[in-house]
Amino acid sequence: MPPVGLESLADPRGRFAVLAMDQRGTLRRMLDAAGQPSEPDDMARFKTDVVSALAPLCSGVLLDAEYGVPALRAAGGLPDGVGLLVAADPPEKARYNGEHRTVVDPSRNAAWVRGQGGDALKYLVQWEPDRPAGDGPDLAEEARAAVREIVDDCRRTGLPSVIEPLVVFGPSVQDPTPAQHVEAVIRSAALLAEIRPDMLKLEWPGGPAGCEKVTAALGPVPWALLSAGVSYEDFLERARIALDAGAGGVIAGRSLWGEAVRLSGEERRAFLREVSVPRLKGLVEVLAEHGRSWKEVAR
Repeated sequence: MPPVGLESLADPRGRFAVLAMDQRGTLRRMLDAAGQPSEPDDMARFKTDVVSALAPLCSGVLLDAEYGVPALRAAGGLPDGVGLLVAADPPEKARYNGEHRTVVDPSRNAAWVRGQGGDALKYLVQWEPDRPAGDGPDLAEEARAAVREIVDDCRRTGLPSVIEPLVVFGPSVQDPTPAQHVEAVIRSAALLAEIRPDMLKLEWPGGPAGCEKVTAALGPVPWALLSAGVSYEDFLERARIALDAGAGGVIAGRSLWGEAVRLSGEERRAFLREVSVPRLKGLVEVLAEHGRSWKEVAR
């Protein structure tokens, strides 16, 4: 019987080595900036090249439904034992006076993710966790309500929920310091962990102390560190620190394959084989020596 739940995204020791390849607007902007074509077919080919090269070393792959899942189907699917995490957040983000709003698309629910072949649902939340309510909609409460809706739907459907909060300060915080950002990352994680998603995909909490605070604040909710496009060397060090502080793994994207946007065809595929694959192998080696199984946390 194939693995179910979060187990489908983890390696045999319960660590998450997930490849992030769900970028849509970000990937298009990266290709445009590199002078490469970025039409839908170009996006799909890029994703196919990355997934084909890196998925065999992963425990799971995060893809979007617009370009990634169709490209995956055309390529014949993922290797055996590699889970599929599908992004359910809308490709076009809602806004209020320039600030991000967290809106659930009812057509992109847990059943829809399962129909895409997904083993779990990922939802992006761009918010300021302690944003003052003020006039207009309470954007922080709106975000929490959306996460509750998604987590409840996934629970009813029997599909794991993975929530990815990214801190984006509104106009009430002018020129936030790095310390303010770290504090908000930890606060964001703690607030959303109260809703009990199956896992959180988190930004870097600033250092060892921040990672330990996140682990303590999350309690029974496991977390994985995202790469946010930092250099591979920086992300490898961050991953070691996060894993030693209790993270259950990584969900890594641009730090592994980012420079490939400048290339095309066989040159791109060679870069992925010769640079990205060794990077991922190094990350998997760190996972083998550090961190803990998600099953030790989610009790």
